Amino acid sequence: MIDIQHLRHYVKVMSRARKSLARSPVIVAFLVFALFASGAWAGALTDANPNNPGEALDINSLLVRGKTTVIDFHSPFCPPCVKLAPLMAKLAKKRPDLAIIKANINRPGVNGIDWRSPLAQQYQIRRVPFFMIFDSQGQPVAQGREATETVGGWLQEAGLLK
Repeated sequence: MIDIQHLRHYVKVMSRARKSLARSPVIVAFLVFALFASGAWAGALTDANPNNPGEALDINSLLVRGKTTVIDFHSPFCPPCVKLAPLMAKLAKKRPDLAIIKANINRPGVNGIDWRSPLAQQYQIRRVPFFMIFDSQGQPVAQGREATETVGGWLQEAGLLK
């Protein structure tokens, strides 16, 4: 627990650090370089369910405000999904306005595409890859074939598909 003395000390130390940081262009340049090199300003590509693949998800909790969010439902047993994965990662880097969320529909131990998983059932997924697109305010824009066509267009615009 932090008491008032610790809080005052923290505020004082942070104030000094902020002032010394402002006087050090080398440190500022290094921090800016680190941000760019890490891809923090690039588009985001995250895995929605690495610890519980195939289980139901709350899509609203995955949406990234201020960015167009693409939910990419996939299966490791789907050849087009496997082929598309590195392209989606490259698209995320080229398009900082996009947040691409990968959601694995397969439960552990299921060989083949897991059409009966809670996640596939929840969103009535009948084919993969299956995309859902949400605008920057979190409103649904497209899903299914329409979303697949949109993602395909983005990949072509980015020079990732011929």
